[in-house]
Amino acid sequence: MNIKMVSERNKILKENHYGSLITNIGSILEKRRQQAYKVINEILVKTYWEIGRQIVEFEQEGKEKAEYGSSLLNNLSRDLRLKYGKGFSKSNVYLMRLLYTKYQKFQTPSGKLNWSHYVELLGIEEDLERKFYEKQCISDGWSVRELKRQINSVLFHRIALSKNKKEILELSKNGQIINKDEDILKDPYVLEFLKIPENYKYTEKQLEQKIIDNLQMFLLELGKGFTFVARQYRISLDNNHFYVDLVFYHRILKCFVLIDLKVGQVTHQNIGQMNLYLNYFKEEENSESDNPQIGIVLGTEKDHLTARYALGGISNKLFVSKYKLYLPNKEELERKLDESLARTKKVKRPGTV
Repeated sequence: MNIKMVSERNKILKENHYGSLITNIGSILEKRRQQAYKVINEILVKTYWEIGRQIVEFEQEGKEKAEYGSSLLNNLSRDLRLKYGKGFSKSNVYLMRLLYTKYQKFQTPSGKLNWSHYVELLGIEEDLERKFYEKQCISDGWSVRELKRQINSVLFHRIALSKNKKEILELSKNGQIINKDEDILKDPYVLEFLKIPENYKYTEKQLEQKIIDNLQMFLLELGKGFTFVARQYRISLDNNHFYVDLVFYHRILKCFVLIDLKVGQVTHQNIGQMNLYLNYFKEEENSESDNPQIGIVLGTEKDHLTARYALGGISNKLFVSKYKLYLPNKEELERKLDESLARTKKVKRPGTV
């Protein structure tokens, strides 16, 4: 090897080492910046909580209620901005007070939620509902945008409607815990992020493509534990070809989840076809470590009686649910949830205490 070749080689090695140096320094900076952000965020939320406590204690002594628009909040906002600058708008000062009143035994969850998260959470009046979104936000690592979306799509009510009173209280206390197949289901699924006009005549292929184009949001709607496997998964039987619209794997339940999309009402033929897909996966795709596969047929309408009889006798885990292209009516879901809670109350029998 001549001197020129050796020199070129050494130059390349130095350049590679230098590139690694830049990469390593960048990794250190990014890691420390994230740590600093978490610490600053935790201090900021604690600071706002302390300010809220000061406001509440002051108003209690003066017997003045600091409702939004009160003279106390107006004066505080004006004077704090004059002395300390931005961050003390009337709405922000009101939210600081509200933070203390809603979280009087407050412990920030290690910087996992920032002030913007709490601003969204404080807009929820019901304690049960707020606690659910807080727990779910922490466990799933939702961004503020994702939290907004889940609140707007009335996720708590959609999940809670399929549960009894005890399970609803657990849902609020711990968030959604996936223990069994039914826990992953929602009715309805809300796909407003696809931005398909309500009266637009779309095909199943168009719906599927829209979902693929918005896969991250669809995974958020499906919930915790889903990973995407394939679209139009081909099944060939005796020269007949079938295609499963969407295939996922659920890492918590450790099983394949097959989803078929239907425009309109789900029919017994649709259910029978999904049962075929599930039988195929049981025989051909599942490994020894996989749990039994789950099938979900999604349509815009669901005939409960047809679904009940079509599903009768099927040994596979097969479910029928609805999807909506627009946000559900929160008031209607609240009414249904209240009715569900009322039905779970124990009725005393004559002669019992």
